[in-house]
Order: sequence, then C-alpha cells, then structure tokens
Amino acid sequence: MARGLGKGINAFFPSELEETRDDVIQEIPVNECRPNPYQPRKTFRADAIEELKDSILEYGIVQPLIVRKSIKGYEIIVGERRFRAAKEAELATLPAVVKDLTDDKMMEVALLENLQREDLTAIEEAHAYQNLMNELGITQDELSRRLGKSRSHIANIVRLLSLPEQVVAYINNGELSMGHGRALLGVTDKEQVMPLVNKILKEKLNVRQVEELIVKMNDKPAKKKGKPKKDIFLQERETVLRERLGTAVSINRGKRKGKIEIEFYSNDDLERILETLDK
Repeated sequence: MARGLGKGINAFFPSELEETRDDVIQEIPVNECRPNPYQPRKTFRADAIEELKDSILEYGIVQPLIVRKSIKGYEIIVGERRFRAAKEAELATLPAVVKDLTDDKMMEVALLENLQREDLTAIEEAHAYQNLMNELGITQDELSRRLGKSRSHIANIVRLLSLPEQVVAYINNGELSMGHGRALLGVTDKEQVMPLVNKILKEKLNVRQVEELIVKMNDKPAKKKGKPKKDIFLQERETVLRERLGTAVSINRGKRKGKIEIEFYSNDDLERILETLDK
C-alpha cells in the first residue's frame, strides 16, 4: 500500500537538501558511488529497478542524485534507486550534487527516505516513525506537523508495535491486516491475544468478526462475577467508540449512572484521543 511521506525530506532538512544557486551538478563516476551506510532498506524490487533502467536508457537521469564526499569516493544521500538502475544500464557517470552532511544527518535522511517507499507496510511505517522520534528526540505531535500527517494516524500506526512480536510479524507479511492489528489492541486480557490470532488465521476471520469476538471476550469477566450481560446497545456503542478512538473502550451502566473507560498507553496517545474527541 502506497503511503508517502507527506511534506517530504525537505520538511526536516530545508537548508541541507534544498537546491540553491550555488549547487553545481557534477558528473561523477558510477563506480565511485556507494549506498548510504545508514540506509535501513537493504532490498530493492528487481522489476522496479529494471523499469527505471529502461527509462534512464531512453531519457537519461532527469533528477541528479544528492551525495557527500567520502574517503573512497561518494556516499549517496538521496537516489539509491537511480544509482542501482544506472549500474544496471552500465552508465559510466551520473549527475549529482555534492552536499556536506554529518553522519547523524545521513542517518536521519535514510530513515525519511525509507518512509517514501511505495511498498511500505504498516509495520515498516511504524518503525520509521518510531525511529525518527527516537533519533530526532521529537514527539508524535511534532512529527505530525513536520510530515503533514495527522497525529492520530501516526499514533495508531506506532501502537501496532506494542502487539506481541509474532502478531507484528503477521501484520508485516500480510497474514493479518492493519485493521486486525488495531482490533487486537482492544483485547483486555493480553494472554488471549495469541489464541485469538490463531483463530483468525485458521478461520480466516475478517476485521468485523474479530471486533465482535473481542467484545464478547472482554465481557466474559463481568459475567463470571454474576453481573448481568451487557446489552446490545452498549456493545454497539463500545464498538463505535473503539473504532473512532483506536483503543479499548468499556461502557458500564449502573442503577443511577454509567461509566465510560477509555484506555491510553502514553501521554501522546492520551493527547491523540483528546484531540479526536474534540473534533
């Protein structure tokens, strides 16, 4: 699923990466270039590289790469796909602009560029957001402003990483959807998550079916204590709130008053929920 970065790398590095009048496009030897050593992406689709190679052979490299000088030639800051395609096309040189970036900036750019992959999974996107916040020391709110993404989107994606490691792997390889993952976050008894996941995979349950199962699972402890079964209206309202807020919600009605419990996992998560309620 294509997601894209939003405002792009220049939202983080407007001065370091933007084109200026002083920039000089140089033709540098292909065999003197090497990938960004901090690039987290290690594999590239062969068919995409082949398609880009054909385009380069016909039209040339339209957009120059951004590189930095190193002891043994040049390290690619932006444009590794173009570099790989140029090698496949057996070009001797390629156009590039040489910039001066520190190792820390190289790492940050690599994480940002990774977010622009067309085939990015929800889990890869979550890791990229989490890594950016860790490396830059910023909050989800600041990240959302810089990327032009909603805070609730970033929070919901990152929360998937709190699921058990095996569940995260299932979402990453496509056996479970992001919708399944968000529903599983609402399971009250965390020991029931993996048995439920096995049931989902075995019976090929869709997200709606999983949400209905979770409502029943979360209601079981109350029935064991002899309390009356929660009526259908309250169950439906819980489902509506859970989908809107992206977290576990419990509605309990007493004789004279009721109570709504909304789970949150961090200060940023609480801010996201409050922001959603304020809309």
